[in-house]
Amino acid sequence: MAGWSLWLAGLLRSDWTPRWGQQAVWLVLRMVAGGVMIHNGLDKLVDIPGFAEAYVQVIGLPFPILLSYVAAYTEIVGSILLILGLGSRLAALGLLATMAVAIFHHVKVAGFSIPYLELSSLYAACFLFFVVNGAGLISLDQWLGEWLSHRRQSRRIQSLEQSLHRTPVPQDTLKL
Repeated sequence: MAGWSLWLAGLLRSDWTPRWGQQAVWLVLRMVAGGVMIHNGLDKLVDIPGFAEAYVQVIGLPFPILLSYVAAYTEIVGSILLILGLGSRLAALGLLATMAVAIFHHVKVAGFSIPYLELSSLYAACFLFFVVNGAGLISLDQWLGEWLSHRRQSRRIQSLEQSLHRTPVPQDTLKL
């Protein structure tokens, strides 16, 4: 159990030197990329059958309606989580996957045409950044990771104190 919380704390925290200017820019990038991606998810929900026909069926994916809903909700929920900095690596991975499918769609439909690829590629690069680096120091992930680390450390100290109190002291050491 203790190994699990240490692994989770390490996954959540960003162990970077706290250059607060950089961290503020990471926060802005999370908010902008997540904020505009919510719009894409909401656009899909407006016309799921149309999106499924125009984008999902064209590239030959099965269950186009289901996958359209998955893409839309991944973009909405994943973006909200990314903005909050909560579960950021997993959220960014889901968002990166939707952008990979979008890039594949654009290449299949229009070839390597920059006007079609540029926005999806920029989004993908942003989300890849957060998959690799985490949300940064100004995030709920960082706070949760720190809390888990301190909690684990506190339990370790408490366990050591309890074992110290249970250790019998030989009687000859008490004589002066």
